[in-house]
Amino acid sequence: MDDRSGRVTRVVILGGGTAGWMTAAALAASFGPALSITLLESEEIGTVGVGEATIPTIHWFNELIGLDEPEFLRATKATFKLGIEFVGWRRPGHRYFHPFGQYGATLPGVAFHHRWLKARADGEDLALADLSLATRLAAENRFARPQGEARSILSTLGYAYHFDASLYARHLRALAEARGVVRVEGRLGHVERAANGSVAALVTEAGERLAAELFVDCSGFRALLIGGEMGADYEDWSHWLPCDRAVAVPSARVAETTPYTRSTVRPAGWQWRIPLQHRTGNGYVYCHRFCSDDEAAGTLLANLDGEALAEPRFLRFVAGTRRAAWTRNVVAIGLAAGFLEPLESTSIHLIQSGIAKLLTLFPDADMDPGLAARFNALMARDMDGIKDFLILHYHATQGHEDPLWRHCRTMPLPDTLVAREAQYRRSGRLMLDADELFREASWLAVLNGQGIEAAGYNPLADGLDAATNRAQVRQVAEVIARAAPTLPRHDEALAAILEHAR
Repeated sequence: MDDRSGRVTRVVILGGGTAGWMTAAALAASFGPALSITLLESEEIGTVGVGEATIPTIHWFNELIGLDEPEFLRATKATFKLGIEFVGWRRPGHRYFHPFGQYGATLPGVAFHHRWLKARADGEDLALADLSLATRLAAENRFARPQGEARSILSTLGYAYHFDASLYARHLRALAEARGVVRVEGRLGHVERAANGSVAALVTEAGERLAAELFVDCSGFRALLIGGEMGADYEDWSHWLPCDRAVAVPSARVAETTPYTRSTVRPAGWQWRIPLQHRTGNGYVYCHRFCSDDEAAGTLLANLDGEALAEPRFLRFVAGTRRAAWTRNVVAIGLAAGFLEPLESTSIHLIQSGIAKLLTLFPDADMDPGLAARFNALMARDMDGIKDFLILHYHATQGHEDPLWRHCRTMPLPDTLVAREAQYRRSGRLMLDADELFREASWLAVLNGQGIEAAGYNPLADGLDAATNRAQVRQVAEVIARAAPTLPRHDEALAAILEHAR
């Protein structure tokens, strides 16, 4: 007998912004009218809005909710992103690129980067960057979507977007409300608790009672439900990721779009540059122990490539996570669950990662604690893996003598990162779990970009004839060099797609 009497029929989401409206849109698209979804937010409460740069995993979410790409690009003033340029991270004056997609090409036998390492050991002087089409296109301000069969060099591309986060939330709100999501304007007054400690209802300051079986906390850093009501502890990671403030300001566009995010080292942190259709987003992520707010704003305003369009806006945060982001019938999504600075554009990914896990583990009204335990374990693995990847950027630096960078070079590292670096140095192997966010190309880009190089390679590569292997690796670089000039400039490609927006 199909007994659905114990199903969750009502969900209340506390908070709008990117996290709230992504959650609402995903639940509405997945459950349809079977689930009543209410979102409580106040126009008086601002959103953080620093997550304007994304990574390729966003395609999963956009497809889940049925976004039309041309219309999405038009509505959010989006541009395409092929990766991230890191300026001054390895040492002053040095640049490297973290591309989306893959290095080289799919060839039989050993992974391509071991072919490259063997070719270098055999005398081939070829930079890793020469084996990435995304890197070459970004350098020339060109863009193309991945396409074609595996033998095509275009199949090696990956891409994401830069967009205006407030416009993205507005676009998602329209989609969600069209699917039946009810938005309630107002502030949270108090929380009603059930006898077993679960949340029974949210009551607004105006006295409106919002009852549900499941509550999603998208209240940002305030974490009003998961922290304030459920008491889930916050694990502080500032000893590894000491930056705890940011100042942001938009500036006027002054040149052709660069299809990548730029991250530039500054004395007490780093500066982001994110190009959109209508403006450029800029910010300085810094550690307040080494830099005052006024100094940070002055540094940022002195390093814009266009006129500032607003007054600087300041944000405060502490890097870390909640190990119990799902407690009883409250699930935290986004900043309420934890925060990792936007160095690798993971903020929006972590929102959708939480949403994906919630959909997979969606509970019945009895709130099986095993589902919460699994959700928390998976989210912890996500956060721990990204944390290690971010720490890699900070500690593997040279030539910066500012106090922050001296601290980062000498700070104790997580054992997991120490082991991963050591294994790569010895053997060129990247020890990744199947569900890790950052894959081989990402670790290769940052390890080599930060000056951590492999002394060896997989012995399987010795089964390849040295001359043949060198020729094949060279050939891939030559194909990339020939293909890049035939592809359109970013702005031309974007204009052609926008013509098809409804």
